[in-house]
Amino acid sequence: MRKTDNSLHALVEKWLSPSDASPARVACFRHLANHKGCVVCVESAQATRRLSIAFFRHRNGGWYVFPPLAG
Repeated sequence: MRKTDNSLHALVEKWLSPSDASPARVACFRHLANHKGCVVCVESAQATRRLSIAFFRHRNGGWYVFPPLAG
């Protein structure tokens, strides 16, 4: 089984495909309440649209596009 790279950098490359013409930038960074992780909003402006995605860091150290479970 192939291990997938779950780093923030790999996910930004996968979802936003940044380039010199349309670089990705961190738009906001926030810690989640009760030390449950953090959220990083990354955006990329392309010729016809602006795309922004929130990435959540979970307690296991992985980054996901969904928030950690409450509790």
